[in-house]
Amino acid sequence: MDDDSPLLLIVDAANVVGSVPDGWWRDRRGAAERLRDRLAADGLPGHSGPVEVVLVVEGAARGVEPVVGVRVESAPGSGDDHIVDLVARSADRARLVVTADRELRRRVTALGAEVTGPRTIRS
Repeated sequence: MDDDSPLLLIVDAANVVGSVPDGWWRDRRGAAERLRDRLAADGLPGHSGPVEVVLVVEGAARGVEPVVGVRVESAPGSGDDHIVDLVARSADRARLVVTADRELRRRVTALGAEVTGPRTIRS
C-alpha cells in the first residue's frame, strides 16, 4: 500500500443524502450539491491527514460539477458498481467508503476498503 498517497474517501451520495428525511427527494441534484459543498468545507471530520474526496452520484444527481477539494463522478449505471470499481482500481492506497448500504459494504470490504456510515460526514 502506498503510504504517501492521501486517504481516498469515496462517498455514496445517494445513500448519504437519503439517510436524512429532509425533503431531498424533491431536488436530488440540489441535495447532492449541498453534500458536495459540505465535503469541500469540512473534509473528513476527525481525520488530520490529507484526504482525496470522491463523491459518486447517480440518477437525477448526475452532472453535479466538481469543486475544489471534491471530485464528482457520475456513475454511468449503478452508483454501487461504480464505487466498487473505484475501490478496485485504487488497491494500492487506503480507501474509506461512506455508505450504510449493507451489500455495498460487503463488496468493498472484500476488496480491502474500510467503511463508515453517513453520520461520519453528516454531523
